[in-house]
Amino acid sequence: MELTDCRKRIDEINQEIERLFLERMEVSLEVAAYKREHDLPVFDPVRERDILRTVRRRAPEPLAPYAAHLFQTLMEMSRAYQSQSLPHDRTLEQRIHTALETTPPLFPADARVACQGVEGAYSQMAVNRLFQYPEIVYFPRFEGVFQAVESGQCRYGVLPIENSSYGSVNEVYDLMKKYRFSIVRGIKLRIGHHLLAKRGARLDQIREIYSHGQAIGQCHNFLESHPEIRVIPCANTAMAAKMVSESDRDDVAAISSRECAALYRLDVLSDAISDSDHNYTRFICISREMEIYPGASRISMMIEIPHRPGSLYSLLSRFSMLGLNLTKLESRPIPGREFEFKFYFDLEASVYSDEVVSLLCELAAGPDAFEFLGSYIEL
Repeated sequence: MELTDCRKRIDEINQEIERLFLERMEVSLEVAAYKREHDLPVFDPVRERDILRTVRRRAPEPLAPYAAHLFQTLMEMSRAYQSQSLPHDRTLEQRIHTALETTPPLFPADARVACQGVEGAYSQMAVNRLFQYPEIVYFPRFEGVFQAVESGQCRYGVLPIENSSYGSVNEVYDLMKKYRFSIVRGIKLRIGHHLLAKRGARLDQIREIYSHGQAIGQCHNFLESHPEIRVIPCANTAMAAKMVSESDRDDVAAISSRECAALYRLDVLSDAISDSDHNYTRFICISREMEIYPGASRISMMIEIPHRPGSLYSLLSRFSMLGLNLTKLESRPIPGREFEFKFYFDLEASVYSDEVVSLLCELAAGPDAFEFLGSYIEL
């Protein structure tokens, strides 16, 4: 057959597939009505497993996995379509609409803001990028930031969550499971690491280097080239610079920012020691109450997914069906529950979309623990 003949035949088959697909989805609504009347769950794992096993058995060997994947996708779409037709708790939708109506049109210029570290910390630089006139309250650990926001001591908190070179800030993600908050803004900050020491000190004199674990990881190549130097993690890069400035030793140094060199009167012994010239950290700004500012185009959420085959795929397919772009997927183990994880998602999506809000309400009303973390702009 010529290519045009093959394509003509495929077009005919496609039309038949389309007709059968539409018919199948209409029947699935009848199934949903029956399940609603008899209080049955949408997901029937036994039936779906039987269907997939039958499909694989009927298909010739080279096509068996493709046929099973096709029918698995069909059942995912059918489940999603059925879920839309069922009544759901609209509490989350009401919270989102209230936030949209009550949030002012402009992000505040001044506020009381919590961040981890001391003056000169990268978190403080992120605060200054987000607010024009912030009143900054410093805490020695990330948990203090969450506590200050939850208690109302500070209206906002700013926290690092991910670095382009060294990955996620795991401590912050683990604390997200413990506290209630809403993300109201995000920002990316370019990070430049430098080796700082007391004035007059030389690199060949340095025997100990202090810094945060993330910064240490981001400067792996430099540190590996100086195996004689002991590396000591501490809570914050700015705190490391402050420790060096207050020390009576001239053989200690800190990996920190050029701003900290000026702030704590230190010399830059080695400039730009990051492994990558394009080293960025993402920060989130959190509040106790949900605030959604105009133009919000990113959504963050977390959900506990059951430990069974296809459960993550099932959720991802829901995002795909709405054309939502997944920009971040992070998994963290759930303490005390073997091989079970809580997943964190960042999506390019808008709560101005009825379809997106409907999906969020379905997830919130589902059997899996779900939390909507916020809708916001990332600068």
